[in-house]
Amino acid sequence: MLRTYKFRLYPTAEQQEKIRFTLERCRLLYNRLLEERIYAYKTEGKTLSYGQQANTFSERKQHIPALKEVHSQVLQDVARRLDKTYQAFFRRVNSGEKAGFPRFKSRSRYDSFTYPQSGFTLEGTRLQLSKIGEVRIKLHRQPHGAIKTCTIKVKNGRYYACLSCQVEAQPLPKTNRRAGVDLGVRQLAATSDGQVFEAPKHLRNSEAELKRQQKKVSRKQRGSTRRRKAVMVLARQHERVANQRKDYAHKISRKLVNNYDLIAFEDLNVQKMTRNHHLAKSIADAGWSGLVQFVTYKAESAGRQVVRVDPRHTSQNCSSCNKIVKKTLAERVHHCPHCGTTLDRDVNAAINILTRAKWQVS
Repeated sequence: MLRTYKFRLYPTAEQQEKIRFTLERCRLLYNRLLEERIYAYKTEGKTLSYGQQANTFSERKQHIPALKEVHSQVLQDVARRLDKTYQAFFRRVNSGEKAGFPRFKSRSRYDSFTYPQSGFTLEGTRLQLSKIGEVRIKLHRQPHGAIKTCTIKVKNGRYYACLSCQVEAQPLPKTNRRAGVDLGVRQLAATSDGQVFEAPKHLRNSEAELKRQQKKVSRKQRGSTRRRKAVMVLARQHERVANQRKDYAHKISRKLVNNYDLIAFEDLNVQKMTRNHHLAKSIADAGWSGLVQFVTYKAESAGRQVVRVDPRHTSQNCSSCNKIVKKTLAERVHHCPHCGTTLDRDVNAAINILTRAKWQVS
């Protein structure tokens, strides 16, 4: 299986210029290839393939010498990236989803390039990048497995290397324990055995600072250097909140995977739920999708099982007698008038989730 490790890069001023140059060449090439695909479809009714476009790169370099300053496989990956975008577009069309036709990339929307096979070497605290040089890298942990691809990403003025590695699964010892997990906004998660993980509300706690930074951006003149700097500060504050949320989700997901052989979640449509303007910010701040994603990939590596169940009535059903007990969102305790069961609302829902998961896997 593939696992991606993300590390901070500290390029020199000259290397930063080369990275920006490579990004710009890739962006312009991407837009040119997209334009050619659109033109071919309009004039001839056909869609150009990855191979057809990639085979033109040798000739392009004769007319655009700047392309010679970019590693050949980085250029090929640009064509592959566009091809994947088209494949995703056609998949959405065929499934009846909102299609979203591939669009041209502005500088702010093209922030990475990839060495898909070669052109990079990791040696100690240096990452050798073809056409760029030896860039200092902060290895806060050692990547495991063979490095397959290297993606250089620029975000909010910082530079990162994302190393995709082929790793072997490392199954954990069996615990003979199963858990249903109910996700919420007042508390991030509650398990069927009564364990509760609080929601730290990183976004809510940072709202005052975010509003202050947003006001600074609004007061600056559009296009000015001061506005660009203010936007950068605001973006980094948002990034900090996102990183806090990811860090917390990683810690919770690790505890769940270590402690349970089977972990069950509700199969929630989070995107649809965020249309509720009363709960949208709280749902986004909780980071449900990220937590489920982290648990899923960690479970795959550890030999655990993740099951998603139908979410209907998990909060309203009594986990003891299965009778419907209507509750508003404000009611945090489940009390069943039929059998007398009294439980935390979220724990009751988690037990129902686990019960449904057992039905699915049995």
